[in-house]
Amino acid sequence: MPGSVKPIPEGYHTVTPYLVVSNAAEALEFYAKAFGAKEKVRMPGPDGRIMHAEFQIGDSMIMMGEENPQSKSPQTLGGSPVSIFLYVEDVNSLFNQAVNAGARGEMPPQDMFWGDRFGTLTDPFGHHWALATHVEDVSLEEMQRRQEAFYAHARQSAGQGT
Repeated sequence: MPGSVKPIPEGYHTVTPYLVVSNAAEALEFYAKAFGAKEKVRMPGPDGRIMHAEFQIGDSMIMMGEENPQSKSPQTLGGSPVSIFLYVEDVNSLFNQAVNAGARGEMPPQDMFWGDRFGTLTDPFGHHWALATHVEDVSLEEMQRRQEAFYAHARQSAGQGT
C-alpha cells in the first residue's frame, strides 16, 4: 500500500458532531457570525441544497447536512436532547455575539461549582449549545462539596426546604 492514510483525518478528533438542519446555507452563515465558524466543505445535492458541509470552530470540526426523510432537524422533531459543549476564551463575549446573531439565550454565563463560567443557548435551527470558559481548577472533593451547596441553595430558593 503506497503511503500511509491516517485513520482519523488531519484536523479531526475522534468524535465529530453531525448536525441536521432545515437550511444548511443559512446555518453556515449563522455559525460564522455567532461562533466564528470557518467553512471547510460544502457539497450541494442535485437540487442545490447543501447535502453535506463541514465547518471548524476553534480546533474542532463539525459536520452538517440538510434534513431528509431519514434524518430530521430539531425543528421538525420539536426539540433536541443533545447539546454541543464549546470551550472558548471568553464565554461572556461569545454568548453575546451568538445572541446578537440570532441565538436564544437560555442561561446567561455564570460561575459554576465545577470551575467553569458557563451559559447555554439555542441556535435558530433548534440545536442547543453549552458555552464555557474554564476559570478555576477544582478538586473532585471540592467540586462535590460545592455541588451539594449548589443544590441545597436551589431547593431552598424553590421553597422546598433542605
